[in-house]
Amino acid sequence: MKKIIAVLFVVIVVAIIVITVNIRTDQKKKLEIQAFNEPYEYYDSDNLNGLDVITVINKAINNNEKNNIVKDEKGKYVDDGENSIRVFVTIGEETYNMEKISELGIESFITYFGTDSFKCEEIKYHEDSGKVSEITFKSNDK
Repeated sequence: MKKIIAVLFVVIVVAIIVITVNIRTDQKKKLEIQAFNEPYEYYDSDNLNGLDVITVINKAINNNEKNNIVKDEKGKYVDDGENSIRVFVTIGEETYNMEKISELGIESFITYFGTDSFKCEEIKYHEDSGKVSEITFKSNDK
């Protein structure tokens, strides 16, 4: 009888430890996702300028390069479902992806749109990782 109680006690202790480790792992993962998303969600606003938009584009490009996100044949970053970020900017009726803006020149964008007013239209998240996957800005001036 004592052996059964001892075994049962050990099983309960092991189960509690496993549950505690899983809870802590989930909490840590949520904090990591929150820390990843925070620099992008900071720009979820209606009162941005072109410099803010360029800052997000640079962050996204740096993130994609750091995470070795591949580009397609057109030079656009491919959505990897976990770490990739894409940024789109709508000016007037035209929408530009971050790769096109970078290709045309960040300095040119700043020269022409640096003081323009922008708003964050939408932030999308990867379903599996919960990390920011796509951000769309729209010019309020054009």
